[in-house]
Amino acid sequence: VQVVESGGDLVQPGGSLRLSCTASPSIFTIGDIGWYRQAPGKQRELVAGVSRGTNTNVTDSVKGRFTISRDGAKNTVYLQMNNLKPEDTAVYTCNAELRLGGAYYGDYWGQGTQVTVSS
Repeated sequence: VQVVESGGDLVQPGGSLRLSCTASPSIFTIGDIGWYRQAPGKQRELVAGVSRGTNTNVTDSVKGRFTISRDGAKNTVYLQMNNLKPEDTAVYTCNAELRLGGAYYGDYWGQGTQVTVSS
């Protein structure tokens, strides 16, 4: 059982990226989920989260630039990041509540994906 992120890359300031988080194997569905990031020398912080329903939240530093959403059919949660800034550079990791047959199974961390914003 694992949670897998993808989509990190090197991008110029002002650019965009979309990160994805999905569960493997696909028999597990994603419930509550949070996207975290950790920059070198800094503590990990929660960037955005979405509940099993549609309740979403993003931290103030990315409000208006980042959007979290889920595609239930693909069992994937996305973090759309626009107008990226150098201070957004970090390893982004998702922490997902996995459910099996609708019942809580466990909380899992992904391995992280690197986002680097630099000219």
